[in-house]
Amino acid sequence: MTKHLVVVAGNIGVGKTSLTERIGARLGWWTGYESVVDNPYLADFYTDMHAWAFHLQIFFLGHRADQYMEAARDPRSAILDRSIYEDFHIFARALHQLGDMAERDYLAYRRLFNLVVDSTPRPNLLIYLKAPVHILMDRIRRRARNMETGISPEYLALLDSFYDDWLSAFDLCPVLTIRTDDLDYVHQSNHLDTVIERIQEKLTGKEVMEF
Repeated sequence: MTKHLVVVAGNIGVGKTSLTERIGARLGWWTGYESVVDNPYLADFYTDMHAWAFHLQIFFLGHRADQYMEAARDPRSAILDRSIYEDFHIFARALHQLGDMAERDYLAYRRLFNLVVDSTPRPNLLIYLKAPVHILMDRIRRRARNMETGISPEYLALLDSFYDDWLSAFDLCPVLTIRTDDLDYVHQSNHLDTVIERIQEKLTGKEVMEF
């Protein structure tokens, strides 16, 4: 059986973790998740973003590189609920643009990011989950994480624009774009079936209709 490394990308609240959990459970794949509960910098970052942005991004970069290496060592196929590439192309870029990461920190981070990415295995597929900003805001409100109370529609729209920029030039592996505003793979197994079918078709090189 062919082993695959699949990474999930997408804006905050789009459904990355839920999809990763369900694909891992259904297909028996190794799963990797973004460090939130056990992240030693996150609380400080949300208290003072300018002071802690660089530290947080360095932690995420190391954590994500560890996941890629662990996924590569595991004999099973693997799915990760965020790609390492988003760390720089989406989130560090946003922090820099909004003034929360100084220019010298941004340049130092970019240099390290490039070195780390060059040493990690390329994924076989990137799943890009997409939903309108008002849907993302509704989901973020409903899950009611204290650390996400400051997220605004304007910030999500900025991230959306960065995703468009990044993916327009992304060529490391095939990309499967899935709109999640009308999908409920958490409660409807047929929706999950459809997503898995599209993933498997993309991994085998078949042309699939984006949805």
